[in-house]
Amino acid sequence: MAQPFTTRLPEFRRWPDASVAEGEAEDLADFLMKHRRTLVLSGAGISAASGIPAYRDGEGRWQHSQPMQYQHFMGSEQARRRYWARSYLGWPRMRAAEPNPAHFALARLQALAYLTGVVTQNVDGLHERAGTADVIALHGRLSRVHCQDCGHYRHREAHQQALEALNPDWRARVRRVNPDGDAELADGDYATFHPAPCPECGGRLKPDVVMFGENVPPPRVEAVRAAVNQCDAVLVVGSSLVVWSGYRIVRQAHQAGRPVIAINQGRTRADDLLHFKVAEPCQDALQRCLGILTARSRPEVPFP
Repeated sequence: MAQPFTTRLPEFRRWPDASVAEGEAEDLADFLMKHRRTLVLSGAGISAASGIPAYRDGEGRWQHSQPMQYQHFMGSEQARRRYWARSYLGWPRMRAAEPNPAHFALARLQALAYLTGVVTQNVDGLHERAGTADVIALHGRLSRVHCQDCGHYRHREAHQQALEALNPDWRARVRRVNPDGDAELADGDYATFHPAPCPECGGRLKPDVVMFGENVPPPRVEAVRAAVNQCDAVLVVGSSLVVWSGYRIVRQAHQAGRPVIAINQGRTRADDLLHFKVAEPCQDALQRCLGILTARSRPEVPFP
């Protein structure tokens, strides 16, 4: 059995200062024509055009407050109160987000048999809504919650209604919404918020996502390992690969002799492992690549 691995943040200064070949949409199209079993690894950058902000800037530096740690969430009632207050205000933004042209382009490329599937670090569910099949949600999904005491699962929208019922007049000033669906609040704004308990046992509810400091479930690790072994290349889309669980996938592919390329505006932790990188917005590069491949597949019509 594969060992579970943990979502953790490395020290930025330890990244390799590596140069990487620059590519264009045409190079991406050529690559996919040569590697018809390409596996996609996507990150927060692909959902930026859907109104969900990215975690980091082009240099890989964190742009938001530090995320909730698993051990803190589980061990502190105050931490859970803080998390659910922020999530209560951030969930409507996540719920309203729609797939953007990058998501639809990947779904179409899969339908045209250029891609085997998608491993996503995102928790927004937008790949599935765009029509992509065989999606492995590495870090889970925000669309449901999970009781840590009895194992009961509940849809996130039902949980939102429970939170609204417990906090009918609660208000706070939202500074901004983060990629994981929570809203940044001023310190102390959440002190009067009442989290909703599990409707089955009254226990601790947690979003069904892998928090920082928490292990990715072993069956998911095995599924990713199998997907990498069965592909012939990996395409990273919109990820700086700071988080170990994503970077490890690229390392696994590289060690297995699978070429790795990326679409990302800015540095990635794996620049020294990439064949080339397309430094454009995800939707621009993928739409142009799809257009090139679609044009190449059309039969030429002779002049009369």
